[in-house]
Amino acid sequence: MNAFDLLRQGDAVSVGVALVLLVMSVGSWVVILWKAWLLLRAHRDVSRSTAAFWQAPSLVAGLQSVRTFDREVLVAPLVEASQIETAGTLAGAGDKSQQLTRLLRDALHTVLLKLQSGQVLLATVGSTAPFVGLLGTVWGIYHALIGISGAGQISIDKIAGPVGESLIMTAAGLTVAIPAVLGYNVLGRYIGRIEADLEGFARDLRELLLTHEQKGVSTAGPPQGAKAPSGGSVARVATSVGAI
Repeated sequence: MNAFDLLRQGDAVSVGVALVLLVMSVGSWVVILWKAWLLLRAHRDVSRSTAAFWQAPSLVAGLQSVRTFDREVLVAPLVEASQIETAGTLAGAGDKSQQLTRLLRDALHTVLLKLQSGQVLLATVGSTAPFVGLLGTVWGIYHALIGISGAGQISIDKIAGPVGESLIMTAAGLTVAIPAVLGYNVLGRYIGRIEADLEGFARDLRELLLTHEQKGVSTAGPPQGAKAPSGGSVARVATSVGAI
C-alpha cells in the first residue's frame, strides 16, 4: 500500500494533515535552497564590497565601488545612510555622532531583516511538524481501533496493518521537521557571520566620518597619504584585498 492508497482510505482530517505536511516540506526546502544561494553570494560580496570601499579615494568613489560588488545590496545602504542630510529636522538637532548612530542603526536593521527572512518559517516548521504528524497518527489509530471493534473478531494481523499505516504520519512529520531544523541552524551560523561583518563595517564607517568631521576634512576627497581607519572589519577585509 502506497501513500496514495492511504490518502484515499483516510478521512478529511487524515488528508488535511498529509497536505499540511506536504506544504511545510515544500516551503522549508524552497527557503533552504534560496537562503543557501543568497548567503553564499552575500558572504563573498560583503568582503569584496568592504575591501573595495576602503581602497577608494573618497566616500563617493567608495559608494560606487561598493555598488559594483554588492549584488545583494547589503553594504550600499549603510554608505548611503551616512550621506543623508538631516538639517532642519529633529533628526539633525543632535550632534554628528548621534545622527550617524541613528542613521546607520536604521540602515543596519533593514539589512539584517533581509538576511533573517525565511528563518521564522524554518523554525516554525521544525517545531510544529512532529506534532502535526502525531495528530495524524493519533487520529488514524483511533479510526483503526473503531474499525477493529466493529469487526467483531480481533487478531494481530487486523490490528498491525491499520495501526502501522497510522504511524506513517509520525515518520512523515519527523521527515519534514529534521531538514528544517538543520537548515535553520546551519543558515543561522552564516547569517551571524555576515551580521558581524556588517556591524563592524558600520562601526568603522561611523568613526571615519566622525574623525573627518572633527578635523574638518571633507569625505569627498581625503588628503594625500590618508589611511583607512583600523579595527573592526577593516583588519579582516584588508587581508582579502587581493581576492577582488
